[in-house]
Amino acid sequence: MTTLGFAILAYLIGSIPFAVVTSRLFGLDDPRNYGSGNPGATNVLRSGNKLAALLTLLGDAAKGWLAVFLVQQFGPAYGAQPQDVAMAGFAAFFGHLHPIFLNFKGGKGVATAAGVLLGFNLWLGLATIAIWVAVVWFFRYSSLGAIAAAITAPILALALLGSGDVLTAVFCIALLLYWRHSENLQRIRAGTEPKIGDKK
Repeated sequence: MTTLGFAILAYLIGSIPFAVVTSRLFGLDDPRNYGSGNPGATNVLRSGNKLAALLTLLGDAAKGWLAVFLVQQFGPAYGAQPQDVAMAGFAAFFGHLHPIFLNFKGGKGVATAAGVLLGFNLWLGLATIAIWVAVVWFFRYSSLGAIAAAITAPILALALLGSGDVLTAVFCIALLLYWRHSENLQRIRAGTEPKIGDKK
């Protein structure tokens, strides 16, 4: 299997829209129709169903981790190289942002990015998640936590893993995370950004 093949597989895994799937299973409105309109765990939480939001969070994180894990564990038998692991992580994250199953209009990728980082390196993932949790705990803005995590993730990756393909993937993911949350940052400054726990 070529690098392109691994990337396509990871992209399809990342494209699975757990926010929409979970909402349908729980009989909830489509998350694209309320709140931020974002098919992600934070917006599902605005429905008031915490279990649905938790399952969305876990599903989105798991698909990022799974895409990396599959290439790490089974890829070498099909000719996978170290750079294919990095590419798979990025492709899964990109799949969440632009899923083929939702006409390429997806979420912002925080949970999926966390899963990818956990797949790359356990300590890198845990440290980045800890930063997100700390910022959200104090300020109650999921988007602010995402921005803080995006800024620090490449620094942590460099410290833990050194330079290489994974660092490049982490840097690209961080750039896209920051870009996807740029409007949220503007709303935070304006005082109009909804906080964690706000319902639709």
